[in-house]
Amino acid sequence: MSIFLVLFFMGLVQGLTEFLPVSSSGHLVLISNLFGVEESLFLSIILHVATLFSIMVVFWRDIIDLIKHPLSNKTIALVVATIPTCIIVLLIMPLVKSSFGGYFLPFSFLITAVLLVVTELIAKKKTTHEFNYKTAVIMGIAQGFAVFPGISRSGTTICAGILAGGEKKDCAKFSFLMSIPIVFLSLLMEIYEALTGGIHLTYPISAIILSFIVAFLSGIFAIKFMVRLTEKGKLWWFSCYLLVLALATFFMP
Repeated sequence: MSIFLVLFFMGLVQGLTEFLPVSSSGHLVLISNLFGVEESLFLSIILHVATLFSIMVVFWRDIIDLIKHPLSNKTIALVVATIPTCIIVLLIMPLVKSSFGGYFLPFSFLITAVLLVVTELIAKKKTTHEFNYKTAVIMGIAQGFAVFPGISRSGTTICAGILAGGEKKDCAKFSFLMSIPIVFLSLLMEIYEALTGGIHLTYPISAIILSFIVAFLSGIFAIKFMVRLTEKGKLWWFSCYLLVLALATFFMP
């Protein structure tokens, strides 16, 4: 398969699955194993920058508001959510790195599928309240454990917020905003690794640019689609896909 087609597909998958509740890391590990794609730290950085730009484009008004009001409740909530995420990730990072071989993918996909269904069932009976710091902390903890490939960051955090009593739309919006500092911090780590280990352009620069553009545009679409879908309470649709994916990856060599 042409390297341009492979990177186009990787950009599309990254852009869509970064924000849909199906796990971008899990899908990229799966694609790498299927097509025998060599892992590239530089490509990983480029794709993360692309999806970070997607968030910034969709929520530019909110981001400007956060900058203008650094002591607002929303800004403090983001800080409150980010702290437990960082602590958990640092504690479990050795285990996370070992999971990128793909062995845990079937179980991780299954966990996400079950979480989506359970949240949908409980949300129908649960009363909601205005978004608060407690909800932010719970979503931050959920984000910390969602670093495993196959466990969706957006799906896990949104579900955690809804189960904590938050409004669906508020939880979806906050989930994407709270990803900004985490994606930025992970970018800094990847850039540091790239600089200390040497930057290697494994793929043609034109193919990487194509992958960036596709990830950026598909990311914008996925964010807007996900917010609308969360409001309608139809996240369980993705659980069907994840169950099939879990079974398929379980029987893969």
